[in-house]
Amino acid sequence: MKNFPIEALAHWQFAQSRINSGSIEDASLILEDLSGNGNALQLASIGDQTKPYARDILQWSSDGGSLQFNNRKDNAVRHYFQTASGSPLNEAVFEEGYTIEVILKLPEHFDEQQHSWMGILTRQGQGAELGRQGENGLLATLSVSNNKEFQWVSFDSRSSYPITHWSRCIESSEWLHVAAVNDGHLTSLYVNGICDFRLTDQITNGIAAVAGKGWNVGASEWANEIEQCFAGSLKEIRITGRALSPQEWLTGPVEMQHLQGTNDAIPLLSGAASYQFLFIPDAQKMVQYNAEMFTAQMAWAAEHGNGKRIAMTAFVGDIVDGSSDAAQWQRSHEAISLLDESDVPYMMTAGNHDYGIGDPYLHYYGPERFAHKTYCKGFSPSRYSSCAVIAAGSYEYVFLMLDMLHVKEDLDWAKHMLSENSKLPTILVSHDMLDWTMSGGRRLPVDSETGSFIWQQLVDSHDQIFMTVNGHYFNTAHRIKQNRYGHDVIQLLVNYQSEYRGGNGWMRLAEFDEAAGRIYFRTYSPWVEHFAKRPLAYPDFKYLTGEYDHFEVPWHFQSRFNFR
Repeated sequence: MKNFPIEALAHWQFAQSRINSGSIEDASLILEDLSGNGNALQLASIGDQTKPYARDILQWSSDGGSLQFNNRKDNAVRHYFQTASGSPLNEAVFEEGYTIEVILKLPEHFDEQQHSWMGILTRQGQGAELGRQGENGLLATLSVSNNKEFQWVSFDSRSSYPITHWSRCIESSEWLHVAAVNDGHLTSLYVNGICDFRLTDQITNGIAAVAGKGWNVGASEWANEIEQCFAGSLKEIRITGRALSPQEWLTGPVEMQHLQGTNDAIPLLSGAASYQFLFIPDAQKMVQYNAEMFTAQMAWAAEHGNGKRIAMTAFVGDIVDGSSDAAQWQRSHEAISLLDESDVPYMMTAGNHDYGIGDPYLHYYGPERFAHKTYCKGFSPSRYSSCAVIAAGSYEYVFLMLDMLHVKEDLDWAKHMLSENSKLPTILVSHDMLDWTMSGGRRLPVDSETGSFIWQQLVDSHDQIFMTVNGHYFNTAHRIKQNRYGHDVIQLLVNYQSEYRGGNGWMRLAEFDEAAGRIYFRTYSPWVEHFAKRPLAYPDFKYLTGEYDHFEVPWHFQSRFNFR
């Protein structure tokens, strides 16, 4: 670790060398406060105290430099730490700002039922005790959501409701540096140096405190009762009374540079006669938290749909994050209406987040919306699946939008549409088809259960289906698989919702260059290109250039589109 001359209010290292007294074995462990301010941490427990102490809940790492927590909701006894009564930190209200840093690992196998909303650092007490409105929630907590997002929630010195900051979904079991930084006015939440997801310009001044209450480490509360305890590993926590620059952090400025990209110009079209199809990944997090990014995607597609020779725009599903939230549906509708106003062809399919009471998806994006669009050739009996035919280059292409929830109900209809268009090259879009797993340090594409059904029932036996596209599963992957006729089928998984700010406006473009015999796949963000009003630094890339985001496939159009 780097050592900086920082005047910390509290500083704990979860290492055997920092034991003040006691031990894990007899549940008496006390960890010293490196700041010298007397905020030692005491081991605490919750649950059936008649049960013997569960020694495997807390374990030192092999080198003694970190502490592993193995709490689960169904444990009879769970363990965490708390500051002692009279600790100076208990009275701190941080009016000049603060920096809260945590170095931790999430559990290698995150169980949504057991680990959701587990607390990392929590100020005891609730807003109601100070006459504040809102729920019986904590005065402040750094927690991990059911989607593996870090959440920093706090009441400041005067707000009636707590203000929340989020990170993106963290798909990592490596060491992470999490920092909540407040300059006396604005708060930012960083993960490994990146402030990346839900940004807010709400003023937050200080952290409210209830007299006589302290802090929990490794546990959250609800209505003044311990609720969810931490699972994972802790290495270090430091709390200071001012905003620290990244250069002053415990780890220095660290970035999770797993994305490859560039802001240099990449032509979106290579051939003079080539054309494109545009695929819109799961928009749910942008629509919920950063709607301006989704609107930027739609504005760009509306403005450049014809000029960039985009023959069809297809949505892979999960238009919203919460189907019961009318505001999200309205935001998505207003943005997508830009395509209607510009007469840009598009087709849609639903994702698992789009189903809800009263069928809100059908209300906004059902058959009535497409009734006047001549390229739309029909809807299934469920009204969720649809079919379109669009001319591009030397061909007419079918877009078969197959609903994931009604796939079996709509199967006969889908087969009928394929039979009616048996000589037309077809792209099948459904929310749930291709997933991936890690193998040899690389992503290995695999069929999901629904994807296997769709392949067996439709793709394998209908030679005109030459491409499938889906979202749903985090990240991106692709493969070429042969159907029963020995012909190539390109399969794409495109989903950026777990990335920077819920997707950062990235979209997938597929350029068909018949003359060159190539299909070029590019990932582009019009938000970063035209709309982001901030200096461009990692990961604000206009173009993603990693192997799963930027690639090409040799394609012999005439022979592949000569269907049996």
